[in-house]
Amino acid sequence: MKYINKLAICAALAAAALPLSAQKHTYSGYFLDNYTYRFEMNPAFANDKNFVAMPALGNLNVSFSGNLHLTDVLYNVNGRTALFTNPQIDAKKALKKFGNREKVMTNEQIEILAGGWKAWGGYNTVTISAVANAGVSAPKALFQLAKEGITNKTYDIKNVAADVNAYAQIALNHSRDIKQVPGLRAGATVKFLIGIGALQAKFKEADLTLGTDNWIARTNADIYASVGGFRFEQKRYEPKGTTSMQPYDYVSGAKVDNFGINGFGMAFDLGAEYKWNDFKFSAAILDLGFIAWGKTQWASTNGTQTVETDAYHFSANGDADNSFKNEFKNLQDNFSKLYQLTVNKEKGSYARGLATTLNFAADYVFPYYRNLHFGLLNSTRIYGPFTSTHFRLSANVAPVKIFSADINLGVGTFGADFGWMLNLNTTGFNMFLGMDHTLGKLSKQGIPLSSNGSFNFGINFPF
Repeated sequence: MKYINKLAICAALAAAALPLSAQKHTYSGYFLDNYTYRFEMNPAFANDKNFVAMPALGNLNVSFSGNLHLTDVLYNVNGRTALFTNPQIDAKKALKKFGNREKVMTNEQIEILAGGWKAWGGYNTVTISAVANAGVSAPKALFQLAKEGITNKTYDIKNVAADVNAYAQIALNHSRDIKQVPGLRAGATVKFLIGIGALQAKFKEADLTLGTDNWIARTNADIYASVGGFRFEQKRYEPKGTTSMQPYDYVSGAKVDNFGINGFGMAFDLGAEYKWNDFKFSAAILDLGFIAWGKTQWASTNGTQTVETDAYHFSANGDADNSFKNEFKNLQDNFSKLYQLTVNKEKGSYARGLATTLNFAADYVFPYYRNLHFGLLNSTRIYGPFTSTHFRLSANVAPVKIFSADINLGVGTFGADFGWMLNLNTTGFNMFLGMDHTLGKLSKQGIPLSSNGSFNFGINFPF
C-alpha cells in the first residue's frame, strides 16, 4: 500500500517466495490404493486398516501454485538479475507475459495428530491439524503502471485482493456402506475450528490518471484484520499543491504485538461413492462452513474517494528534477496518504466463510489386469477472486498388496502439470511420497522458475 510499484512486485514474486500450498491435499493420491489420507478428499473413503500417524509427519504437504512465474518478472540484464520494471527491458516484451489477472494462492495443512479405526458399523478418523491460507489477485493494469508510468495515461486497477488466514482444526469423520442401496457408500466430517488470525484486503477501485500537470485518483478499499495485538498506525496528512483535500489522518502502516485465539467456527465435509460393475463414481463437498472472528480492526476509504492534485509534475526529460523516474518515486512515497484509508470503529465480530472445494471423479478398473485402474478427477475451489479448478487423469497400479503407485496429468487454472505418488503400506508401517506438480528448473538460489510445485510426504502406522 505504501509503494504502488512494490504492490506489483510483491504480487509478482509471491508465487516464488512462498513455500506454501494451493491445495490442502495431494490429489495424486485420490485413486491410489491404500493411500491413508484419501478420506480428506472425500469423507466417504475408508482405509482397510486402523492407523495412527507419526506426530506432525503423518501427512505433510508443501506446495505452491500460480499463473505468474519467476521468469515473468526477473530478467538478465548485462549479467545481473533485474526486475521487469528495469528501463533496459522493453515494455512490450515484459507486459506480454502478464495475463489479464494474475493469481497466487497458497494453502497448507499439516496433520499434528491423526488416527483411524473401524467401529460403529463403519470407519472413523480423528485429525488435529494446523491450516494456513493466503492469496493475492491483481489485474494486469497494476503491472502496466509499474512498468509504463505515464505512457498509458489512465490505469483501471480494480479488484486487487489479498487474503490470509490461519486456524487450528479438529476433524471427526465417519463413513459407512448404505445397505439399502447396494454399491453406495457415504461419509461426513464435522470440523471444529479455532481461529488464530485473518487479514482481508479489498482494493475494489483505483482508477488512476497520471498527467504531466496533475494526478487524479478514484479509490475504494477496505482492510479487515482479525489478529490479536494488531493495530493500524496513523499519520497526519497536510495536502500540498492545488487540491480540494483537507488535512486528515491516514493509515501509514500496522503493527502486531502478539498472536492468540481470535475466533471459532465449524465446517462440514460431505461425500459419497457408488460402485457399478468396473466403475466407481464419487463426489464430495469440502470445508462447507465459516469462522466467526473476534475483535477485528477495520480500515476503509468509506466509499469511493476522489483525489485530484498538482503536487506531482512529470517531465519527459529524463535528466530533469521532476522526471517521471524522480517524481514517480515521490508519488510512491506518498501513495498511502493519497489513498485516504482511515481507521474505523473496531468490529466486535466478523464472520467469514471458508474456501469450499467440490470434487467429482470416476474410476475404472482395467478388466485384463485388475490391479490397474484409471481415474479422472475434477476439483474446483470456490473462494471469490481466488476460485480455481483443475482436471487430473491418472493411472494407478498395485502390483502387490504392500505397494501402490500412480502417475497423472493435470490441467487447469494454473496450466498443465505432471504428478506421481509412491505408497508403501505394510502391517505396522506406511510411508508415501508424491507430487501433484513435479518441480522443473530452479534458479541459482534454489527457487523454482515456475510458480507451480508440490511435495507430499507422510509416515503412519497401520494395524
